[in-house]
Amino acid sequence: MKVLLLILFFISSAFAHFQTVIVDKSVLKQENGNEINIVYEFTHPFEQELMNMAKPQDAGVFIDGKKISFLSSLKSAKKSSQNVWSAKYIVKEPGVYQFYVDPVPYFEPAENKFIRHQTKTIVDAFGSGEGWDEPIGLKAEIVPLSRPYSLYTGNIFSAQVLYKGKPAANAEIEIEFYNVKDLKAPNDMYITQVIKADQNGVFHAALPFEGWWGFAALIDDDESIKKDGKEYPVELGAVLWLKTESVK
Repeated sequence: MKVLLLILFFISSAFAHFQTVIVDKSVLKQENGNEINIVYEFTHPFEQELMNMAKPQDAGVFIDGKKISFLSSLKSAKKSSQNVWSAKYIVKEPGVYQFYVDPVPYFEPAENKFIRHQTKTIVDAFGSGEGWDEPIGLKAEIVPLSRPYSLYTGNIFSAQVLYKGKPAANAEIEIEFYNVKDLKAPNDMYITQVIKADQNGVFHAALPFEGWWGFAALIDDDESIKKDGKEYPVELGAVLWLKTESVK
């Protein structure tokens, strides 16, 4: 029984961790009102297996060249017995709004390291179309080269990975579908797709299903965190979420 539990533990920990920032509207139109609802989870997206999420270090929105924190207004809730967070944001004018979160680092005992995934998603309000390719100044960040909203199912998405403001050469990117449709993978190896950025930190990926897609560029950070008297490395993830939709 102990061996079986150990095997199940390592299988579960092998699935990719993703911090999420998922909104109810990736494109805001006049007829939709001006409220954006945001959900933050720490999860295995394809498997829909949640992990407990502590209150983030920061959460907010980047607009007009500056970050606006709304950490104090986050609400906690339970989903599948795990802690998740949510927020509401009222859009007051046209623009491209980059919603971000910087979570408390999570210690993964199976990998002997901390995981800190700086995550964002990008919303266009009222047809602005300006600023979706602007970095917001996170230590690790994915900057779109393709417009990250109004994407058709099947589109190719391109982006650049930055670490401390510079291209992250040869960064490894994990890609996963937020699987609320209960799709079944042929086997576990299909759950997390993996690609490499080029020497300029640029990558390209196809998006075959309709729904939310997460991209996590994984970088060995230059900082460590002490736990129980020992220093542990930090996996810094630059994470971006975007939504694809099909023609109706």
